[in-house]
Amino acid sequence: MKKYWLVGASAAIALSALPINGSPAIAQIFNTGSAIAQTVLQQPNVILNLVADQQTVKTDPQGKTVVAWQPVDGKVQAKPGDIFRFTVTSKNEGKREAKNVAITQPVPQGTVYQLNSATISQGIAATYSIDQGKTFVARPVVKVTLPNGTIEERPAPAEAYTNVRWTLSQSLKPDASAIAAYQVKVR
Repeated sequence: MKKYWLVGASAAIALSALPINGSPAIAQIFNTGSAIAQTVLQQPNVILNLVADQQTVKTDPQGKTVVAWQPVDGKVQAKPGDIFRFTVTSKNEGKREAKNVAITQPVPQGTVYQLNSATISQGIAATYSIDQGKTFVARPVVKVTLPNGTIEERPAPAEAYTNVRWTLSQSLKPDASAIAAYQVKVR
């Protein structure tokens, strides 16, 4: 049995072809492939765009602290204590609703997740990982051994967070977007 690969859009579809001696004609195989390719083109196509901004803090003439965000373009000289915001925009550029959309972002090495900084819009739930993205929960905990030997669960410290995930509770309709953001501090 031979396998033929048809590549359409971004998907590769394997078709198992029966021997050509009388069953199915090559035209039928290509027509089936064309129908499958059309179906693939009709599917959701969620595109992600990641943008980074650096926080700047200044004092205005009245002595009031003003926080602003400057887009990061190119190389940045980051120093300990600098805060960055990562914003992920996901847009469904396909023809059908995208169901079960989940956006996962790592906390970059050399940074610490800023607790409670993940934006949560209506219909979006944020969960977090402290094990390099293997598991996600709303409130990560760590086990701490107390001096008396008792093991107790406590909220995970910011330094333990490795990933942030946003899950959309509703489908992402064609041409619709969802935006999620989080902040980190340079170690």
